[in-house]
Amino acid sequence: MAGEEAIALKQLTIRGIDTELGRRIRLESATAGISLSEAGLRLLRRGAGLTVWPASRTVGSSLDHLIGTWSESEARELDEAIAMFEGGDGIEGFASRPIE
Repeated sequence: MAGEEAIALKQLTIRGIDTELGRRIRLESATAGISLSEAGLRLLRRGAGLTVWPASRTVGSSLDHLIGTWSESEARELDEAIAMFEGGDGIEGFASRPIE
């Protein structure tokens, strides 16, 4: 449509995925540790010759404020709570002294 601005396609349902393609999508998903949807998108982009991902699909820092932001008192409280488990006796998951 000449003169019209391109609109992003947000969702698409694809029917008729054969066994071989289904296996390839599952393999891509398992190998990369990603969802089936993400694996399908990767394969579609490769097949279309679009190997570079758009900036919006890359991992960013927009959620950083939700993780790794313990206060000093929260960190101290955790350290005190797990102190009894430090210095184990070589058996992973077991304390070196009885829990009282």
